[in-house]
Formats: sequence, structure tokens, C-alpha cells
Amino acid sequence: MSQPIVELCAVDKSYGSNQVLKNMSFSLKAGEVLGLFGHNGAGKSTMMKLILGLIEPDAGSVVALGHTPTDMGSQTYRRQFGYLPENVSFYDQLSGLDVLSYFAKLKGYRTKEVKRLLNDVGLTESAKRAVKTYSKGMRQRLGLAQALLGEPKLLLLDEPTVGLDPVATEDFYHMVDRLKDQGCAVILCSHVLPGVESHIDRAMIIKKGKQVTLGTLKELRHFAELPVEIKVRGVQVSTLPSALMNYVQISTKSNDPSVCFYVAQQEKLSVLRQLTQLPDIQDLDIRQPSLSDLYSYFQSEEAQTVTTEAQTQSVPLASRVEVTV
Repeated sequence: MSQPIVELCAVDKSYGSNQVLKNMSFSLKAGEVLGLFGHNGAGKSTMMKLILGLIEPDAGSVVALGHTPTDMGSQTYRRQFGYLPENVSFYDQLSGLDVLSYFAKLKGYRTKEVKRLLNDVGLTESAKRAVKTYSKGMRQRLGLAQALLGEPKLLLLDEPTVGLDPVATEDFYHMVDRLKDQGCAVILCSHVLPGVESHIDRAMIIKKGKQVTLGTLKELRHFAELPVEIKVRGVQVSTLPSALMNYVQISTKSNDPSVCFYVAQQEKLSVLRQLTQLPDIQDLDIRQPSLSDLYSYFQSEEAQTVTTEAQTQSVPLASRVEVTV
């Protein structure tokens, strides 16, 4: 079995009396994209700084690419890291081409890939313009280009789509998909959850410095037990059989002719069979709990209470999902 690209084991980190990470443990393998989610101040940026070797843990261990990031001589393998901070900042008087060439030299890479990267992020026509003339989205794309220098084996992205328009955002996620296929491990931090969902392998949700849950979306759905939404058009509530009425939620929108059913995962097929036999049905849509739904659930006090009770009773929470309080 190959060695993890990143591994944190029982990591604690405090700033003075403020403990920002508590007993944090997880691993990340090559070609895996981990979505890291939490409110502001939850500890996401601190975790990235630990992996980058910018700070040291108070307890526990951090290993990246087989090394402790703060060890002497770590500069050599840290060149295989790519990092995009939430707020990028460059020398305003330099051009985009000059900035990227400068970072390429700092990392010890040949500058021949600079023009290719500028093209990849859509900045070829603006390459010779001063950065001070760039919009926020253009600065973000330039930051992404510097993070991709040298085809990194580990990429850390903190709010990478801030300032990007929808087309540029979609292009960015396609780029992440390509890097994943090439074996790059990615940790992606974002508050814009809908765009992230189809591009991550696992999600970690943290709250006040502690890992709340970690798993695939399928595993998180299994544990959260949030209902499936089935929206049906063409039927009247008054004509529904009594067996289906327990699942109905009446729409508050006067112009919405559909009827919504909220159904437990294990009852989904049974309810669908009943719905498709209704004589007046015109259309039907199914919506699984989204990443945004799961995030809201795991940040709620309800999730904390359920998790605590399950752990106290030593009940398995899910087949593989990791849940902690």
C-alpha cells in the first residue's frame, strides 16, 4: 500500500489560550481530492499552514510527502507543494508574466512553463499588463497559476474560486479534475459548496477546531439520514392515497403546482413505485441531500447530540464514515 501524501495524527494547535485544532487526524492519498469545510475560524487555514510547514503543532505529528514539513532541508520536497491562499497579493507594478516568472525562479523551475500556465488560466492577453490593472478574478487566476508551477504532487487551495465568474469557476474545477487524474493530491477549502460537490472524493467538516465528520458524500448521507426530496407535478394532494400523505410537504409558493414528498432513503423505492402508478402524474424529480444540506446538518446541535449518544452507546455510526465530537 502506497504511503499517504499527507497524514495528520492527533494534532493540537493553540495560539496563546485559544486552541484552534484539537486531536485532528486524517490522511490523504495520491490522486484524492479532499473538501475541507467549516465556518470562519474553524481551523482550516491553520491546518493548511501546518501541512506547509509554516507553523508547528503543539502535539501530534504532521507528515507530508513522507517528511515532517518543518524539518531542516524540507525546502527540497516542499517545492512539490502548490498553495493558493484565500487572499492573494502580488507586486502591483509587475506584469502577470513577471510575477509568474519570479515565482518560477523562486521554486527552482524553468520559466518555459510560465506562458503555458498563463494560457491555462486565461491570462495570455493580459500577461504583460501590470497586476495593479487586474480585476479580483484575474488576480485569483494568477494566484492559481503560481500554485500550479512545477506540476505539484500536493495542492492546497483556500477559497480558490473567490472572484471567479461561472465560466472561470467551471474551468478551474476541470483543471482540478485533470490534476487528480495525474495523481496530484488536493485539499480544497471553499464556502461555495454547490460547485465543489462533484469534484471531491471525500468531505471533512470541522467545527471549533474539531473534526465533526469525514467520508464520501454517500457515507455522510448514510449517517445523516436526511430525506430524499421527490417533487411530483400533475397530481392533487386531495386525491393521494393515505399511504403517501405522510410524506407530503405542501409548497408555500402559490405558483408552484408540484407536490413535494420527503422520504427516508430506505423507503425511496417503495414510494417511487407508488408515485409512478398515480394516473395523473406528469413529471417527477428526485433530489438527494446536497453537500450544503449535509454541511448544515453536521454543523447543527442535533448532529452533535446524535453523535454523542451513538458513541456513548458504542453503536456503529456507518460502514466507513468517521464521526467525532
